[in-house]
Amino acid sequence: MVKLVAVWTWLAIAAGVVSAAPAPVMVLPVSGAIGPASADFVTRGIARADHDGAQLVVLQIDTPGGLDTSMREIIKAILASPTPVAVFVGPSGARAASAGTYILYASHIAAMAPGTNLGAATPVQIGMPSSAPSAEPPRPAEKAKDKGADESPATQDTLTRKQTHDAAAYIRGLAQLRGRNAQWGERAVREAVSLSADEALSQNVIDLTARDVPDLLAKLDGRRVTTAAGTRVLATAGAAAITVEPDWKSRFLAVITDPSVALILMMLGVYGLFFEFSNPGFVLPGVVGAICLCLGLFALNMLPVNYAGLTLVLLGLGFLVAEAFLPSYGSLGVGGIIAFVIGAVMLIDTDVPGFGVPYWLIGSLAVLSAAFIILVGGLALRARRRPVVTGAEELIGSIGVVLEDTGTESWARVHSEQWQVHSPVPLKRGQDVRVTARDGLVLTVVPLNESAGG
Repeated sequence: MVKLVAVWTWLAIAAGVVSAAPAPVMVLPVSGAIGPASADFVTRGIARADHDGAQLVVLQIDTPGGLDTSMREIIKAILASPTPVAVFVGPSGARAASAGTYILYASHIAAMAPGTNLGAATPVQIGMPSSAPSAEPPRPAEKAKDKGADESPATQDTLTRKQTHDAAAYIRGLAQLRGRNAQWGERAVREAVSLSADEALSQNVIDLTARDVPDLLAKLDGRRVTTAAGTRVLATAGAAAITVEPDWKSRFLAVITDPSVALILMMLGVYGLFFEFSNPGFVLPGVVGAICLCLGLFALNMLPVNYAGLTLVLLGLGFLVAEAFLPSYGSLGVGGIIAFVIGAVMLIDTDVPGFGVPYWLIGSLAVLSAAFIILVGGLALRARRRPVVTGAEELIGSIGVVLEDTGTESWARVHSEQWQVHSPVPLKRGQDVRVTARDGLVLTVVPLNESAGG
């Protein structure tokens, strides 16, 4: 009986130890510009953390900024997450500029590593459609008088002012929600100021600093965090940190949503369909072209596209294809190249680093398109100069062999075909003849050797 009690006691203690093991922490590394691939990776990672029972999600970010739509998608996922989300700017040397600042302000816990910085959160930098930025930033004294008042038209146009006020209100709302420094957040939007990790901590922009993720987890142990599902107490001391890298879907999305790749895919799609329509039966160019065109249009749909630029790109490609079929003497080809170059320059409507089409690529694609048109035009001109090899004209002068001894009306084999032939002199079987004329299905022939035809 004593042994049985001892066994039950040991099992109870073991069960208590197992149940006391802290839930894991999921670490999602986010580096580079914030775009559709980053937003997909983070939103799916937060949902997975809730499904797997993680007690905390750590977004380890190092970003120069990103697209406004992708940034807001990430922030919505953070605000609606039942699992606490901590944004950690690290390792040393990393930054959370522009869109990264908004994401940090939205997080339940904000932390930075020594030697990192954040800020410079102006609307133009996070990818909102905009006109040219003002040459002179608004003065702090004027903003202190009235933060909500419109600034002078000499410093900012109406569209830029609307974007700035909207972005300032957005980050102010996030700061008030998390109890962070709203005044500095507005300065980051209006004046593009930045802070180091120590300065951000002293000005209540972040909650703490940490050397790395293990140090961060040690400092967060016992912290109370309020999420969409209620208040939670973190038990991160000794918790397993599981790093989740982007899967194939996120990597594939990151590749095709690169504006340069999207433009190349669209060109391959158009040219692939062109080859298929001009040479029916090849199948492969049509299949590859259709897939590339669909992927290119899908990627452009997820990017801030200027539709006038997209129209010019498609119009230019259409002109280049038409040049191969219509005798325009190069006018369609030249016009197509000009329209393509202008459209490609206008295509992506944002100044965010990493989301533009480089000029060298536009020039290379234009040169390749010009070379393509010259090659196709040269082949067509060469084919036009070749002698006729089919049709009625080609029969004149051809050599045939008489098949029957029937006098002046007989049958002959010409170009492996049997023709009824007429000759001014009698013909003999096996005799070589030359075609001199054609009347319907009857050929007029003369003996190739007059002595043989006598």
